[in-house]
Amino acid sequence: MPNIKSAIKRVKVNDKKRVQNTAQKSALRTSIKSFEAAVQNKDVEKAGETLLTATKKIDKAVTKGLIKKNTAARKKSALAKKFNALTSEEAVAE
Repeated sequence: MPNIKSAIKRVKVNDKKRVQNTAQKSALRTSIKSFEAAVQNKDVEKAGETLLTATKKIDKAVTKGLIKKNTAARKKSALAKKFNALTSEEAVAE
């Protein structure tokens, strides 16, 4: 445990930020999983909604420094690919 006042404050601030970061990262993963569940159930409407929230959370994570820009681009691209495959599958079925 640090003795210096500024070091004590750094520990507190780092703990607070760590908790916020883990909560945001968890929400990001949850939104991606809910999108993938909607794709699995072939629910186009719900998949579209969850895709928007997932991409929004991915972009927010980049601005907060949780994930890197290229990682975000890769994740968003993969999600869009899955959504486009689902919508084209629906169009063929109709």
